[in-house]
Amino acid sequence: MQRKYAHIIVIGVDGAGSWFRDADTPNFDRIFENGAVTYRALSSRPTVSAECWGSMLIGVGAEVHGLTNEKVSAEPYDVNSPFPTLFRRIREACPDAELGSYCDWNPITYGIAESNVGISHATARDTELTPVICDYIRKRRPDFLFVHFDSVDGAGHAEGYGSPCFMECIHKVDKLIGDVYSAAEKADMLADTLFMVIADHGGTNDESGKGSHGGWTDEEKYVTFAAAGKGVNKTEAVEMNIRDLAAIVLYAMGIAIPDFDERGWTSQVPEGLFEDYCHSAVVSHFTGAAPRVSRVHHESEPV
Repeated sequence: MQRKYAHIIVIGVDGAGSWFRDADTPNFDRIFENGAVTYRALSSRPTVSAECWGSMLIGVGAEVHGLTNEKVSAEPYDVNSPFPTLFRRIREACPDAELGSYCDWNPITYGIAESNVGISHATARDTELTPVICDYIRKRRPDFLFVHFDSVDGAGHAEGYGSPCFMECIHKVDKLIGDVYSAAEKADMLADTLFMVIADHGGTNDESGKGSHGGWTDEEKYVTFAAAGKGVNKTEAVEMNIRDLAAIVLYAMGIAIPDFDERGWTSQVPEGLFEDYCHSAVVSHFTGAAPRVSRVHHESEPV
């Protein structure tokens, strides 16, 4: 496969669900004005951080990778796993690639990404981490950069998902997204960059107003995904599962996408995302991994 982009930047916003649709997000709106946006990408089941980020970075369902918050916080990911992450797949295909993982929630870097593939990394709270990310972009011009912001999910747990505090937090993270985008622009990367924003899950609130997640309500399972760059169609109809992020990144890097396997790799490039992608998606009766998800209301993962 021919490489499509010199740079891929993914910004993950923990807990944001589909609320980007309703928040004050001038940077998000500007960046993706001519890109692909959906607020109905389907999360992984259960709607918990490790299960979701693991699915995105590995390309398999949570029932396959088996990662949990407790596991990724306590032990590193198996460097010889039959289900490598994007970091390992890119490193093996592109030995000289610059890879970055800059995450507020450190277990993504140390419990999901392999420790032996040479990843530039840092961890800090969102606002402290962003200047470090921007400096890294300007100096290293990464081939693949994964960013994780956690403050939105924190606001959801503390004040309730969809609450005024929560929506204000999305607005603040929108500024950070704009800062990262501007750093790529100053590094003269944007013309050849696939820039994406994705949420892992949403949340629901109890009677006291506190938030939680892990279930399969619409508020938890439907999330935001947006992509911008050359060759990305302007569309609002991208139907996808969040684990499809892995296939999108491999396609953008020009790396062969693994064959569909109901009990293994189920990540697929969403229909209509790219102008020049020949779509040949497979429907899985085991995981419901079809293109796809909003047409029929069903569970993405087996119980």
